[in-house]
Amino acid sequence: MSFPTLYCGIGDEAGQSLASQIEATRELGWRHIEARNVTVPGHPKANLHDLTDAAFDTAVGMLEEAGLSVYCFASTIGNWAKRIEDPFEITLAEVDRCIPRMQRLGTRFVRIMSYKVRDDEDQMEAERFRRLREVTRRFLDAGLQPVHENCMNYGGMSWRHAQRLLDEVPGLAWVFDTANPVFNLDRTRPEPMPRQDPWEFWTQVRDRSVHIHIKDARWNTARDDADYHWPGDGDGAVRRILADAKARGYTGALSIEPHMVAVFHDVQANAGAQDEALRTNYVEYGRRLVKLVGEV
Repeated sequence: MSFPTLYCGIGDEAGQSLASQIEATRELGWRHIEARNVTVPGHPKANLHDLTDAAFDTAVGMLEEAGLSVYCFASTIGNWAKRIEDPFEITLAEVDRCIPRMQRLGTRFVRIMSYKVRDDEDQMEAERFRRLREVTRRFLDAGLQPVHENCMNYGGMSWRHAQRLLDEVPGLAWVFDTANPVFNLDRTRPEPMPRQDPWEFWTQVRDRSVHIHIKDARWNTARDDADYHWPGDGDGAVRRILADAKARGYTGALSIEPHMVAVFHDVQANAGAQDEALRTNYVEYGRRLVKLVGEV
């Protein structure tokens, strides 16, 4: 089997409009999208599982006409904006909306998270695990595979938290993001907590990773934030991780998430220019990743 099995990318990184996302995907010669936020004519932007039925029908029609499929739902389930103290019914409603839409599109994977990190030392682990077990069970029962991302959530606090989460939630798999460790603190270390090591994190979850997000970054101390770079040009150990994944027989997809183009605040006034900037960057990013894979 070739490496990778296929390329895709988080759609809204190629434009807010689904038309822009489709155009960028076809320009790269790819056949798959990892769907997150989508805007279709006549409807406001929303995550694929939060679109109105009419907007979702339009999105399905556009994808079918373009000959593209959705490889993964990048859902908002349990993401960094959701608190573990919030009613669990919010999460379950998202799952219930997600499942039939994934089945209609023939999508196997759904990206989920493990809720926002609490400022308190008590991360309410038992409740997180309980919720993620139920979410995972519902997806697995429907023939779908949930994958957890190391982002700004409990499972992204360190590779040890990731391992514990995977051990506590049978059937859950991992989507590894190469750049997220660059800006996330290692919450197992004493103050002042250092930022995580992408290579170290990867080696601890690679056996349970079935999907990889390609993003690269370097921490900018002066800005107290990350600067995002072309794949292989930052501190995300992208080249090393790709070489290791290939050597170990990784059979999943590589999904790009450039994060290099700032999102304009005045969306309506700048929608066209923003989509053009995002699409151009996305296509170049995809081409550079393909070249990098060829080199490793």
